[in-house]
Amino acid sequence: MLMLRLQRVGRRNEAHFKIVVIEKSKGPKSHKYVDIVGSYNPKLGNVIIDEDKAKKWLANGVQPSDTVYNMLVTKGIIDGKKKNVLPKKSPIIDEEKIAREKAEAEAKIAKAAEEKAAAEEAEKAEAESTEETPSEESAETETEEVKEEVKEESSDVEETKEEVAEDKKEDK
Repeated sequence: MLMLRLQRVGRRNEAHFKIVVIEKSKGPKSHKYVDIVGSYNPKLGNVIIDEDKAKKWLANGVQPSDTVYNMLVTKGIIDGKKKNVLPKKSPIIDEEKIAREKAEAEAKIAKAAEEKAAAEEAEKAEAESTEETPSEESAETETEEVKEEVKEESSDVEETKEEVAEDKKEDK
């Protein structure tokens, strides 16, 4: 498979590139290219591309490298968006840090739950203390009401006991 890609030429610290059509499996320094399409000087930023040759090779199915593709897009030979040619960074995974953050998050949740429970208990205690402080008359009426409720409940319990006893006699 043929590709349009850069082939480095020039001295050390003075890079120049040829834009060549070359077999993909051939090395970049092999000089076994099929055709030279243009050149690129990164120090000056000059890109020289023979548009007719580039269009001819692209029409024949030659695949450009990402960098050459971006150059062709810049020159207007190909319509499209530029590709990201920067290397993809792999994230550094620190398992200890992740475990530490997870433990801290759980501790925060537990602490918040404890604070919420303490706040609710304080509200209940405050509510109970406000209920106990009314005048003695209201306290007495409350105790009388509670006694009446207990009597009613005890009578209800006795009635249910009697009903259960009658049901057992009927079943026999």
